[in-house]
Amino acid sequence: MNLASQSGEAGCSQLLFANFNQDNTPSTRPQHNAVSINNESLAVGTKSGYKFFSLSSVDKLEQIYECTDTEDVCIVERLFSSSLVAIVSLKAPRKLKVCHFKKGTEICNYSYSNTILAVKLNRQRLIVCLEESLYIHNIRDMKVLHTIRETPPNPSGLCTLSISNDNCYLAYPGSATIGEVQVFDTVNLRAANMIPAHDSPLAALAFDASGTKLATASEKGTVIRVFSIPEGQKLFEFRRGVKRCVSICSLAFSMEGLYLSASSNTETVHIFKLETQREKPQEEPTTWTGYFGKVLMASTTYLPAHVTEMFTQGRAFATVRLPFSGHKNICALAIIQKIPRLLVAAADGYLYLYNLDPQEGGECTLMKQHKLDGSAEPANEILEQTAHDRPLVAQTYSAAVAKGYTEDQGAVGGAGLEDDMNTLHLDEENEQPPLILETD
Repeated sequence: MNLASQSGEAGCSQLLFANFNQDNTPSTRPQHNAVSINNESLAVGTKSGYKFFSLSSVDKLEQIYECTDTEDVCIVERLFSSSLVAIVSLKAPRKLKVCHFKKGTEICNYSYSNTILAVKLNRQRLIVCLEESLYIHNIRDMKVLHTIRETPPNPSGLCTLSISNDNCYLAYPGSATIGEVQVFDTVNLRAANMIPAHDSPLAALAFDASGTKLATASEKGTVIRVFSIPEGQKLFEFRRGVKRCVSICSLAFSMEGLYLSASSNTETVHIFKLETQREKPQEEPTTWTGYFGKVLMASTTYLPAHVTEMFTQGRAFATVRLPFSGHKNICALAIIQKIPRLLVAAADGYLYLYNLDPQEGGECTLMKQHKLDGSAEPANEILEQTAHDRPLVAQTYSAAVAKGYTEDQGAVGGAGLEDDMNTLHLDEENEQPPLILETD
């Protein structure tokens, strides 16, 4: 959530950026006797620097790291739970710095022809999004592998990168006037598909953890669609609302891909359940309302297509009522202390944590709120914990290794500041062998 262009927005005047890392699920480390550890963290960029917070507990927001060497941090993206972090400052908006935050050292830097609007990372690629171009870097040596030039104007830097090694796709707007999604294969460096997702321009995009589903929303904000990747087949269609058009702020899948959250500039966050409805045998209605419903559904054959769609679109499985409206925000679905939670980081300077009932859905319960600057919040009573202990599917991740720099294809690399680039460890606590890439 980049607030650098939202300077007039009320709320936390120090906050410029907030985002969750890719580890929104517990992991298991054998060397710790199979103790479940939540790797979810929150990155916050402010006028005075940036911070990382652990999200392993509901009760407190534990600060992992703070950097005050770089001011006006408008983008800070952490690679999973490793020590690799990508940083952009308002003081040098065309410059990307890649750092090892545990060592406090800069690995390399790159300068681009225009303002950096977004940075996305996974264990193979680093994507830099400018208004009319995208740079695809190899995460291991930061070499520019490919540049997508002359993209449709994308002033918000809308794009999303799958975290999957097997389906390493990038999605971005294919048009500035209608809701076309361009899907790009970042391993084989070729276009994979163009999906006509909406009539209006795109407002939000999100891959699931497997990289096989893509959620989309348009600027109109009333309908959320989910497509198969790379085929582009529409799998689900959900109606967020009917009465008014809204600005969708974020879309986020749960790790196993069963739930999808959609937040907007209103006070309501919708959570949809991605399950195919089983067909039930036809039963003759026995009441007047039953007969009316049967006639109404039968009449959809003769109604206009947009009216018929309203009868077939899915509705929210669960909802959250935020204590504000009008603030930009970003959401994540995670397991914290064995319970499914919805996390909302907002431009008002707070992180909100809600319980999600995975069986019944309905209205989610606010459990805690924390200030995003890490300062203590006055004590407030936490509502009684409920027995929502069905965890989502766990998935573990290894750290990646980044080294060196290059000068190629419009991105100018600065000098690498690490002497031992070949032996750089991004996560000393759980080091894995370097990832070997095999590309066609």
